[in-house]
Amino acid sequence: MTATHEPPPASHLRTIMKKVKLGLLHSRIRTEEKLLFEAARRRRDIEVVPLPTSKLVLDFDALPVVDVVLDREISQSRALHVLNMFDRTGVRTVNTYDTARIGGDKVLTSARLRQAGLPTPEIRVAFSPDAALRAAEDLGYPVVLKPVDGSWGRLMAKIENRTAAESILEHKAHLSSHYHGVFYLQEFVCKPDRDIRAFVINGETVAASYREADHWLTNAALGAKTSRCPVTPELDALCISACQAVGGDAIAVDLMETEDGFTVHEVNCAMEFKASMACVGADLPDMLIEHCVRVAREN
Repeated sequence: MTATHEPPPASHLRTIMKKVKLGLLHSRIRTEEKLLFEAARRRRDIEVVPLPTSKLVLDFDALPVVDVVLDREISQSRALHVLNMFDRTGVRTVNTYDTARIGGDKVLTSARLRQAGLPTPEIRVAFSPDAALRAAEDLGYPVVLKPVDGSWGRLMAKIENRTAAESILEHKAHLSSHYHGVFYLQEFVCKPDRDIRAFVINGETVAASYREADHWLTNAALGAKTSRCPVTPELDALCISACQAVGGDAIAVDLMETEDGFTVHEVNCAMEFKASMACVGADLPDMLIEHCVRVAREN
């Protein structure tokens, strides 16, 4: 009788395959980064290579030896430079330089969402207080003023009337960063006292959460309460399309509910998931790490 041999189990194959060198780009070690480090170190097929930007000295001819880089850097400018250097030398990054550049700039994000034909709030972009005032009048009050590269709900203003607009726009014009010379105004969307954050990894909406607050800003960083949001076929399709529009493979998509359905107002490339972890029932750190391994194996 001819002997038969069962193929080794997948867990055994992990131990005999070459370890993936995962570079984890970061500045501060927040809850998300701790969970990601823990998820990576639990696996026998990964060698974690911390990449703290405060200690990095990069050379195109002598970059750290890694198979894939997961971007968790808080600073947009730092992240872009590091991702660009790795991308140019053939090392796969999650997300790529191009995706991070688009996702970190609200004007570029809005352009991509509109180009893809996705529902997204009307915006106006201006470059002086006078022009921004005309833009606000054109959109109609109330109108939302946002920094082009901001996050966590910082430096956002709901402008109720012309008097408030004149004061806020003039103040913004005198802030030091060159980004404050760009006035990004968005229509105020009437919605419930909540918005939705959905998580798209490798072309699948793996989880979503409601973020609810009494304030018009419903960012978790400002204290919004989170609860599980069902991933309906409509929500799934829209989030995947938004992710594709910015060229991402691991993206958080922020949406609002309106009388006409969902509207996408932002995407986040280095997704923050701490506030959603307890309610969504998905191990997002493990999913992110698994995706990075997959990307490294396919590259």
